[in-house]
Amino acid sequence: MNKIPELLVKYMRNGLAEQEHYGYIVLSDKKRSFDFVGDTKNQPFYLRSCAKPLQASLLIDYEMDKIFDMSEEEIALCCASHAGEKIHTRIAENLLNKIGLDESYLKCGLHKPLSKSELLRMSQEGEKENVLQNNCSGKHIMMLGLCKIKGWDLKTYDNPEHPLQKAIREKINYLCKVTKEYPETKDGCGVPIMSMPLSNMLHGYLTLFANYEKIKNAFLNCPYIIGGEGRTDTMIMQNSEGLAVKVGAGGLCIVVNTKEEEAFVVKISDCDMKARELTVLKVLKNLHWANIPVDTSIKTLHGDDVGQIEVCI
Repeated sequence: MNKIPELLVKYMRNGLAEQEHYGYIVLSDKKRSFDFVGDTKNQPFYLRSCAKPLQASLLIDYEMDKIFDMSEEEIALCCASHAGEKIHTRIAENLLNKIGLDESYLKCGLHKPLSKSELLRMSQEGEKENVLQNNCSGKHIMMLGLCKIKGWDLKTYDNPEHPLQKAIREKINYLCKVTKEYPETKDGCGVPIMSMPLSNMLHGYLTLFANYEKIKNAFLNCPYIIGGEGRTDTMIMQNSEGLAVKVGAGGLCIVVNTKEEEAFVVKISDCDMKARELTVLKVLKNLHWANIPVDTSIKTLHGDDVGQIEVCI
């Protein structure tokens, strides 16, 4: 049966909708999940970077945090899709040093920093991007650390059949209560990524944040490390209390209310990041979890208001 997304966001100019974004919203507590907007029909979606906190549970299980005397910021970086600013690369470099490895072991690849300010600084100073600026570098450093602890091969940690990736797959299935096989692929950074229904993602997040205190505290106490400049998850956590938030490519964002032990996930079908942010903010307001002001006006280059972005929930 086909999944049925619903209209979530539309851009209106003089009564005419010129841009529309469809998707899903699922709410959950510890006992049940239900479709709030859109009918997913248990359609699987790739976890993308929303997998990172779930993957980081092994960091605690294998006592990597204790073995390498990890700070709260270092734990946060392992869960992060960071903007590649100096605050992030310094933490990454320090954690690599603790593990006793260098950048050459990282297989996450290169991309320009997500931070516009950092990108401008680098352009002005003629500096090239560094592997530590990859938004997934913290996750990859964590994977190397786990391999070193377990005596697993460091050069092939990205291989789907590597013992680390098998352990990650098993742990995520356990946390998310996944009992059947769904498609798997490579994430943008080259390591395996799983798919599952949105309700399973929520179950995993609720289980994780209820049982892994260090990961929960890393989110709540280090929101800038989780994302950084211009990142939706950082912005929400800095302007709320008790909310753990993680964005993922593919239009995903998961929010856990750690006080109420409830959660919701937004999935935007066309993966538009602005539509994702506006939808998440509207759900937060509707649930009375946070009321974060946002400008939804459409303006010309001269600053004239010519329309409005409407969130249809």
